Amino acid sequence: MARGLTIVLDNEAIQALMDPGHRKHRQVVTYVESASARNMRRAGWMRLIVPTTVRAEAAWDRRAPSAARINGMKIADAVLDKGAADRAAKVCETLGVSVADAHIAAVLTDTEGPHSVVTSDRKDLRRIATHLGIKVEIVAV
Repeated sequence: MARGLTIVLDNEAIQALMDPGHRKHRQVVTYVESASARNMRRAGWMRLIVPTTVRAEAAWDRRAPSAARINGMKIADAVLDKGAADRAAKVCETLGVSVADAHIAAVLTDTEGPHSVVTSDRKDLRRIATHLGIKVEIVAV
């Protein structure tokens, strides 16, 4: 059986989705829509995830009226619970990346792949994927 896709959204991807006037809004929306159509035909599922540290970094308050559009996209929160925090702390210590990037690393190890990360921080995400020993499609925005 074909496998679906887990798409992890980083800070700038979230900012672009929240603001239709953002210069990268159309690029991110197009990627998400095409990945969804492709994976729904092939595998029957695709999941959009945002680590909660990334959501805070991007200032996405789900309660705000301005968040209505992005809230409708059914992007799931990946919480920084005790286990994820321990894994993220180790990545921070080892690679010296931000807490949000380390939380992305924890999400990548905690969720079913294949994985795609939509980010403007390709260098750190490549380092994380290499460190974790997993294949990750890095989609630059």
